[in-house]
Formats: sequence, C-alpha cells, structure tokens
Amino acid sequence: MIFGLTLVHVALSLVGIFSGFVVLFGLLARKHLDGWTAWFLATTVATSATGFFFPVHHILPSHKVGIISLVVLAIAIVARYAKHLAGAWRWIYVVTASIALYLNVFVGVVQAFEKVPALKAAAPTQSEPPFLVAQIVVLLLFVVLTIVAAIKFRNQPVRTA
Repeated sequence: MIFGLTLVHVALSLVGIFSGFVVLFGLLARKHLDGWTAWFLATTVATSATGFFFPVHHILPSHKVGIISLVVLAIAIVARYAKHLAGAWRWIYVVTASIALYLNVFVGVVQAFEKVPALKAAAPTQSEPPFLVAQIVVLLLFVVLTIVAAIKFRNQPVRTA
C-alpha cells in the first residue's frame, strides 16, 4: 500500500514540477498555456494532498509545507479561474503559482539530499553547507524568475474563460 502511494505521490510531484516549469516559462514569454496550467495546478494540489495519506504519528515539516502549498494553490486557482487574472489578480496568480512550484522543488531538493547517496554523504543532516547552498540557489532563482514573470505577464490583455 505505502509503495503504491509513494509511486503515485512521486509521479504527481514530477509531473507538477515539469508542468510548473513549462507554465513559469510560459509566463516569462507572456503566454497563458491553459492546458499546462491546468495540469500544473491539478497535479500540484494532488501532490500536496497525497502527502497527508502517509502514516505518521505527528505533524512533520512536510505536512506544514503541504498546508502552505494548498493555501497558496487555492489563491492561485481563484486568481486564475474565478478572477480571470483581472487587475491585481494577474500578479497574485504569478506569485502564488511560482510559490507553489518553488515549494514542490524545495521538497524535491530535500528528498534528493535524503535519497541520493552522494548528496546524503555531502549533507547527512541537511544542515551542512552543500544543502544550504542548494536551497539558497533554488530560492534566489525562484525570486528572480517570479519577479521577471510578474513584470512580463502583467501587460497581457484580460481573457475570460
């Protein structure tokens, strides 16, 4: 049961990350990419939701990230589909979609340092410089991409569904 759940969770995560990067680069190119956006939002919501199905006896940091992700995704979905990116909802969507993707990548980096032997050896407790540098680089990359995407995507005409 756990193995199957893990496979589904990881598959959803990878699809969410891939489709999220397609969406983010679409935003940078001032494109809506409606189908990719739907895939990104759906798989990222599903990734966060399935994370709660693993058996644990107390709340873990991954659960806290999942809760934050679901809140951010709810705002992104409202901005995109209910508010149709009108006015401030355009940049709110860009920022929340980017945060959701960042959180998925953040967890991916954590998992890589836990599961990949070379990375685990470099940062066994995830408090060593290689882990911290990796997370800082990812964070800075997302900050820059989000700012540029918000600037570039803001001048798009409003589209309704």
